[in-house]
Amino acid sequence: MSIGFWQIAIVVILVVLLFGRGKISSLMGDVAKGIKSFKKGMSTDSIDDNNQKNISEEQNSNNQDNNKTD
Repeated sequence: MSIGFWQIAIVVILVVLLFGRGKISSLMGDVAKGIKSFKKGMSTDSIDDNNQKNISEEQNSNNQDNNKTD
């Protein structure tokens, strides 16, 4: 058994009748905000990771310079 067009249409109509258009649109807005904040968090993490790598690379180069002068 596969799900047909009419079955999906009936489910959609029932959901709209139960929750109303306003409730569904506000729910979708909340989902969109969640996705945007997730993407922003992921991009912030990658920037933080790059900064930490650069700091450790600088410390390694400073340590190597100090070892050469000793």
